[in-house]
Amino acid sequence: MPRRLESATAQPYVLGLFRIVVSLLFACHGAASLFGVLGGAAGSGGTLDAGTWPGWYAAVIQLVGGGLVLLGLGTRPAAVICSGSMAYAYFKVHQPGALWPLENGGEAPAMFCWAFLLLAFTGSGAFGLDRLLSRRSSEQEESTPERQTPVAA
Repeated sequence: MPRRLESATAQPYVLGLFRIVVSLLFACHGAASLFGVLGGAAGSGGTLDAGTWPGWYAAVIQLVGGGLVLLGLGTRPAAVICSGSMAYAYFKVHQPGALWPLENGGEAPAMFCWAFLLLAFTGSGAFGLDRLLSRRSSEQEESTPERQTPVAA
């Protein structure tokens, strides 16, 4: 079993599944806050007023950033933004209440922050549009004959 877990062939697939699960959960937070679905903003069933700082902007980042990472499209930059928004949420909203995440209710922002930071460094893994698009562009470059530039005599 340990050899199978250390296998380089399985790593992109596990990373891809990790990306999908984390970003889906993240996007659900944004959808709940913006549209009142899945229990609504903070479980109240309501929505956040458009443009309110910082909640509404955080919800937009959660929905859009989470959606992009879910698709594996622009994974690294989107993950950096998502990670940064959760670092801000932790240090500005949760950490002033108490030192430890368990005491201040900041477990989710802390976990999302570190998970997205990991994805920013590792990329999308398998099942991502980033990988598919890079494969297509490299195939097109290989199939396009190189043009020779005329040499001036």
